[in-house]
Amino acid sequence: VQLQASGGGLVQAGGSLRLSCAPSGRTFRSYAMGWFRQAPGKERDFVAAITWSGGSTYFADYADFVKGRFTISRDNAKNTVYLQMDSLKPEDMAVYYCAAGPRPLTTAREANYWGQGTLVTVSS
Repeated sequence: VQLQASGGGLVQAGGSLRLSCAPSGRTFRSYAMGWFRQAPGKERDFVAAITWSGGSTYFADYADFVKGRFTISRDNAKNTVYLQMDSLKPEDMAVYYCAAGPRPLTTAREANYWGQGTLVTVSS
């Protein structure tokens, strides 16, 4: 089972990026899926997570420092989760990891599966 993260890159402050995470090997419909980030020398922090509750009902959680700027979404048909990042700041610069695990998936220890990480660089 692998989580393939993509979409990172270099962007100027105030710009936007969209990260994608596509699992392979199994579906994660019953799992929460989320994003964490880790800056050099720092711990891996929760960014956002989303859980599908059936039909068109999803529950999303966000870290306070991204509320109003980042949006997490998932497409169960494509088995993919996205993180739309707007109004990026230099302090958002980090390696972003997608993860899957039981809800609520708001701490790194809750994750059962991890992606390889994608680097987001924000220039000031």
